[in-house]
Amino acid sequence: MRRVAAVDLGASSGRVMLGEVGDGVLNLSELHRFWNGPVQLRDTLHWDILHLYRSLLEGLRSAGTVHALGIDSWAVDYGLLDGSGRLLGNPVHYRDTRTDGVMEKLLERVPAAELYAITGLQQLPFNTIYQLAAEHLLDQARTLLMIPDLLGYWLTGEIGAERTNASTTQLYDVRAGDWSPVLAERVGVRLELLPRLREPGDVVGTLLPAVAEETGLPTATPVIAVGSHDTASSVVAVPAADERFAYISSGTWSLVGLELDAPVLSAEAREANFTNEGGVDGRIRFLRNVMGLWILQECQRAWAADDLPRLLRDAADAPPFAVLIDPDAPEFLAPGNMPRRIDEHCRATGQEPPRSRGATVRCVLESLALAYRRTLRLAQTIADRPVDVLHVIGGGSQNELLCQLTADACGLPVLAGPVEASALGNVLVQARALGEPLPDLDAMRALVRTTHQLRRYEPQGKPADWDAAESRMFGIR
Repeated sequence: MRRVAAVDLGASSGRVMLGEVGDGVLNLSELHRFWNGPVQLRDTLHWDILHLYRSLLEGLRSAGTVHALGIDSWAVDYGLLDGSGRLLGNPVHYRDTRTDGVMEKLLERVPAAELYAITGLQQLPFNTIYQLAAEHLLDQARTLLMIPDLLGYWLTGEIGAERTNASTTQLYDVRAGDWSPVLAERVGVRLELLPRLREPGDVVGTLLPAVAEETGLPTATPVIAVGSHDTASSVVAVPAADERFAYISSGTWSLVGLELDAPVLSAEAREANFTNEGGVDGRIRFLRNVMGLWILQECQRAWAADDLPRLLRDAADAPPFAVLIDPDAPEFLAPGNMPRRIDEHCRATGQEPPRSRGATVRCVLESLALAYRRTLRLAQTIADRPVDVLHVIGGGSQNELLCQLTADACGLPVLAGPVEASALGNVLVQARALGEPLPDLDAMRALVRTTHQLRRYEPQGKPADWDAAESRMFGIR
């Protein structure tokens, strides 16, 4: 039996999980869960990276005997090291306003078509390339490390960049499978800032003596590079039986897409703002970001309401399609009073704002389901890949109302689960690196299917109602 620790950092919470993998066995148990979120310091929104590191160590202290550990996190954000390997300032949060207007200015120097032909990435204002264009510490920096690589460096002293996360920076050539020196030069990023790339399954290094002493783990414990972008790890754990599937990695963000063997770099893909991100075993995650449960989370924060089941019951009783919003509208990106922003968005689009919390939640979830519907249909058309089933993985797979609305909107059966998909994918890649007989993604997914219970949602209601709602929603933009 392989016992490994999976450090899984999401944009709103982090966890250290213990994974056990053996013949017909895939167990996951929580060792330590902790808050993660933005910290406003004067005019800049930061991540509290030292809190994350301390919490990681606390989780590892309770792990007992493990054969390895791996780290995954959200994408695009980074830390900068100086020439002596010290961190230059707290990493800036991707929702910070420093990138306002930066994307538009950079695209005047590097046309969008050229950028897409190299990177295949969706244009998002917080992509790493735009953050670096707004970075004040770049001249002092000697090394750029994505968040999992930074934490791995503090554990082992070894510098490198795991490929799936590197592919989200918009400095990565998706066809060459390496950093793009052309783009780095064009946007003023010194190529020597970008570390040597690692593959999922590579050994990063072993624990530094001080880390071993603090955690109680042996210094020989290896840190293994997993699919360090959490969505890359999540997709490993999609319990698909064949290739005719789509997925929604549902959490603070919703990543809606397909798994392909090669990137799709057509004009249609670029104009529809789809991204081609690196996956485990060389696969491509052809997807588009949808705002996700962030809007609901911010509503709950504004209401100081932690009784989500009650809110969902009230939402289920609210009238359907009364109010719709564009969940990807820029006013919903930053933290703030989300119920007020929804009201303002409704008035600006000629709609009467929702009159209750249940109606607000219904509005958010129906609007998300419609955004999933539009994105999934575009993905199938552009990639010429038909889909028979939609897998919803991650925390959003527990939201029964959202899963049913998604099945209704997309006209596809939804298989919900596993909840902790990113941690499971992390564990599976580690287990294979340690010699467990899991030769490919098919074998990993088969193990997930046989060890985890899934919930199936069949489409209900009238497709014509969703057709009309989609016309309304995309007509109010």
